[in-house]
This record gives sequence, structure tokens and C-alpha cells, in this order.
Amino acid sequence: MVHLYGRENSRLDLSRRTGSLSQFGGVRLVTLCDGVERGQRMLEFRTGTGLRFTVMVDRAMDLAEVEHKGRAIGWHSPTGFRNPALHDAEGEGGLGWARSFSGFLVTCGLDHTLGPETVDASNYGYPHRRTITHVLHGRVTGVPARLRGYGESWQGERCILWAEADVVQAAVFGEHLVLRRRIEADLGGDTIRLTDRVENAGFRPTPHMIFYHVNLGYPVLDEGARFVAPVEDVVWAAHGGAGYRAQGVGYRRMGGPVDEFSEQVWQHEMRADAAGRVPVAIVNDRLALGLQVVTRKAELPCHFQWQYLQSGNYAMAIEPSTHHVLGDQAARDRGEMIWLGPGEGCDYALSFEVLDGAAAIAQAEAEIRAIAPQPEDDFPEPSGNFRPLTRAQKTKEITT
Repeated sequence: MVHLYGRENSRLDLSRRTGSLSQFGGVRLVTLCDGVERGQRMLEFRTGTGLRFTVMVDRAMDLAEVEHKGRAIGWHSPTGFRNPALHDAEGEGGLGWARSFSGFLVTCGLDHTLGPETVDASNYGYPHRRTITHVLHGRVTGVPARLRGYGESWQGERCILWAEADVVQAAVFGEHLVLRRRIEADLGGDTIRLTDRVENAGFRPTPHMIFYHVNLGYPVLDEGARFVAPVEDVVWAAHGGAGYRAQGVGYRRMGGPVDEFSEQVWQHEMRADAAGRVPVAIVNDRLALGLQVVTRKAELPCHFQWQYLQSGNYAMAIEPSTHHVLGDQAARDRGEMIWLGPGEGCDYALSFEVLDGAAAIAQAEAEIRAIAPQPEDDFPEPSGNFRPLTRAQKTKEITT
């Protein structure tokens, strides 16, 4: 049954009350036609509960807007949702990514994450390419997808809104990685479900890294908003040393916009529940509104938290990752890089749930605190304990 408008509705109930499901829910494909966004395909999802979100088909099927009952949840930067034809990932010393950085979800990878870095490329067996220079957070977010399908699917009395696509990141004498992404939401639901599979479609061992930049903005992010997570240990802080307390904003409670705020990044060690799930939330008690991200510890063992509370770029991100914040070369040196052999792949599942109302927030917070009580100190001393990661594939002993 579909719970909508204060009642349980069967498929027959809904069909009797409208000539088209699109009256209150569904998925439709549109094309943007102005400014830097011109020419891009976008899928718009509406679940009927007030949850509306958009998927940028031509930007790796990432999520642009997320809103609930007219209240924005996802963050937008000044760059807009730039057409990939305008995107120069290689520019500005590998920082050109920042000129297209916007939206609720930005996927980072598929063979590199974090800062620009030059690493060994002998695994590709091409003598004229002994190294490869990676850009900030990798190249995948600027790759248009090939749609496999989208629409509404009834499974008994349950209606699922869905879209599927392939995103190919490839180079001659380099990687050939395919991201197969499916996005779902239930008609009558407040949760977005994302499932990814990253496969090596080539015939040489290929490194794989990924993390999900889940960006929250005003009004769910505001002064007093709280970060709620099963934090066992605060591992690292980019703003350590003398700058650790200088801005007056710790990891738990957010401040308002500050004109000269410098970004803060943390890595947290999260504890999973008995099913291996890691729920992390940002909640705004004043609005009784929040957003919970749920991942699987075995798939995304590391978690970053990004705070960029600068005026005009006011954002906070939840960032589940396959690897530590130490970077690409460190993952190789520590034996933690994921090496995908021909035909091998990794699977990921995430959900994004709107917490609508004080009761929903209280329930989510109680479940999170039952997994692990997070540190009460807003500025816990980072431990520097980067635990060994074990997901590196059996093909990590590469041949050239």
C-alpha cells in the first residue's frame, strides 16, 4: 500500500482518483536550457510526500536538488550545475573540479579521491605512461551517463520510482571503469536509495577508490544544527595544531556563516550496528528537520566530515569513503588500495532519509546512540589511529 495524504492507498485507489500518476508523483526527464547548465539532461523525482529531488544525468547521475515540503536540504554553490563540456578537470593544477562543485551528492573517484597527486601507472603496461597525475577527487563527476531506463514500477501494491544508468570512465593506456548506478524512491516515501557497482571493464589491474560527498545546506544546516553519528574515535583533523579551536566550531554543533571561515575536515571512526550499517545524521531541532545517511561499514569503512561555513558557500558534508584521508599513495604504501582485476567489481549501497518532525529525529538519534555514544567534547583530541583496511582485492599484487 502507498501511504499518501493521511491514508493507505492501493493501486486501484490511486488510479480511480487521477488520470495520471504524474499529478502527484513520478519521474520525468527534462533538459536544462540556460546559462552554464544549458543542454544537460535532468531527472526529476517526486514521491508525493513533499520529497522532491533531481538527478543530473550528464554529471554521473549525481543528485542536484533535494528538498522536502519546500525546505531545501541539498547545498548549491555559486558555480551552478555546469555542463561537462565547460568542465576542465585538469585545469588550475588539478583544482578545476572546484569550478563545477555543487549539489547534494557529488561522487568522487573512480580510481582516485582527495587531493591532486601523481602516482605510478606501470600497471597499465604502457612504457610512455609511467605515472598518472590525478585531479582533486577524481574525474567521474564530469562524465555524462548513458541512461538504461527510468520511470515508475508497481510491485504488487508498492510503487517504486527508479532510474538506472552507466557511467564510463576510460582512457587509452589507462583505466576502463564502469559505474552502474540505480536510484530508487518509494511513492509515499521519504527515503532515496542508491546502489552502485564499479567494475573494471578493461584487461589490466586497475586501482579503485570512491567516496560520496553528501552536501547539506541551509536551512537544514544552520546555527545550532547538530551532527549525530556513532563516532568511536576522532582520528584526524585537517585544522589540527594551533588552529584546532581557533574558529570556535567543533565537530558536533554547527555555527552560522562566517565571512573568513576556512574549511575544516575531520575523519571519524564509526561503529556499525549489528547488521553492519552506519547511520549518520545532521539535524535541525528548530525546524524539526534532518537528513540521515546510512552506509555499510564493510563497503565504506571510512567517514569524513567537511565543514565550510564560509558566507556564500555555507555547507557541511557527510563523506563515507573506501579509504583514509591519507590519500592515493598512502593507500598503495599501506597495502590498502583496491585493485580490480578484469571483470572484478565493488558494490555500494546508500540511503538518504529525510527526518521530518521531532519524533523522527528522536528515533534516529536514539538508534545512533545505541550503537555508540559520540564524544561529548566538540574538540576531541584526534588519535591518529588509522585502522588497517582489509577490502583490497586479491589482485593487489599487480603485474606490468
